[in-house]
Amino acid sequence: MFSYYDSYDAIGLADLVTRGDVTPTELLETALARTAAVNDTIIAVVNIKEDVARARIAAGLPDGPLRGVPFLLKDLGCEAVDYPCHVGSRLFRNTTYSRNSAMFDRLAGAGLVPFGRTTAPEMGIGTATEAVVYGGPTRNPWDLSRTPGGSSGGAAAAVAAGIVPAAHGSDGGGSVRVPASNCGLFGFKATRARLPDGPYAGEGWAGMAIEGFLTRSVRDTALLTDICAGPDLGAPYAAPPLSGPFMQVIQTSLQQPLRIALCDTTLTGEAISTTCRDAVHDAARLLADMGHHVTPARPAQANTIAMMHAWTDIVACGTAESVQAKLRKLGRPLAADDIEGVTRGALDHAATISGADYIACIDTIHAYGRQMAAFFQDYDILLTPTLAEPSAVIGHLSHDTTDYVGYRMDRVFPNSPFAAAFNASGQPAASVPLVWSEGLPIGIHLAARFGADEVLMALCADLERARPWFGRRPPKIADDGRH
Repeated sequence: MFSYYDSYDAIGLADLVTRGDVTPTELLETALARTAAVNDTIIAVVNIKEDVARARIAAGLPDGPLRGVPFLLKDLGCEAVDYPCHVGSRLFRNTTYSRNSAMFDRLAGAGLVPFGRTTAPEMGIGTATEAVVYGGPTRNPWDLSRTPGGSSGGAAAAVAAGIVPAAHGSDGGGSVRVPASNCGLFGFKATRARLPDGPYAGEGWAGMAIEGFLTRSVRDTALLTDICAGPDLGAPYAAPPLSGPFMQVIQTSLQQPLRIALCDTTLTGEAISTTCRDAVHDAARLLADMGHHVTPARPAQANTIAMMHAWTDIVACGTAESVQAKLRKLGRPLAADDIEGVTRGALDHAATISGADYIACIDTIHAYGRQMAAFFQDYDILLTPTLAEPSAVIGHLSHDTTDYVGYRMDRVFPNSPFAAAFNASGQPAASVPLVWSEGLPIGIHLAARFGADEVLMALCADLERARPWFGRRPPKIADDGRH
């Protein structure tokens, strides 16, 4: 095993491979050993394909910028022939694919060595990763009584626990940024359509879902996004073009001060926890010290409540379509133990939504994007906490209820009232691990105007330089599963 594994991000490990200081096999052995040591406790890695990973190395890895680095795919999306997927569900257990997604081919072409998948809530519709199919909840390495979040909860837990330096995720309502906040990682949601969805989807959740990554450094996310950015063949639309690679953008600090709106309530004005409010004020002081203009403001003109209801209806319909398509393929009706409570509730709710209702929901989402764009005429960045409260305890956001609408509106959105706004608007947004409170990371959320990914990534890199977080690690998990 490679004893200095934790000292390097993905780019650092790839540099060691290039220099011949360590081999891809040694890195894979280390990642597998880390998995064996902690996975029974945190339940983050599933569908391990050690044989596939070893075969990839033996066949000769592509000479890409991340050659030899161990990697994990979320158990939802990034479809790949050699990596079956549960989609967080007993109904979809061990789903296989006849061809690779564009996302996977681009990652594999960079020389990465995927060796498994990471846990996700069923169908990705929750912000806690406690799917029944995995036999137990995924736990936050910072506090095993708490959730790492969702839906990329397993990816975040695996990176935070030191299994891999970076992992694939996806974000349809905060599913990269929420786990990043809970696990002390960097999570970046690019502008809508910046990353490919094909060939298995034209868009996810009416364009609100996008692929992404969980990393310990900004530069790892920058490089992974550079590797994967751009439409795939036949994509229905594309993001505004970039001026250059993200890796170039993050090399130098922003030259002009930004106009930053500080929101220390929810977007609709409700109070948030004192811990998260104090954290965002701390971040505001840091940004002001860096020379930016920080002004209290929130996008009150944007109808966030209407957006949340539309988001909830669209996701219910998307969930129902996926389940129905799977059942048609299986040639049987839905069984009692196929899906969990929230998913069953989503199907029931979707049955009440007409085609006209669905189009009205999309109209609401598009109107919300215009409302947010109007707010960003006066500001470059909206600054909030990523969450309204620290990481939730295991069970608080479980899928045990069939009240799907109540689950989203009364449990999930009060915990995570910020992130989904920018899935709806399509704007780039990020969670940056700037603050810790009572041993728990508290993410800081930054959103930029549509297409301004480069400004946002550069600001995140500046924040990383101003307050480095790479060396902050969760308590070691002992062999008996305790910290």
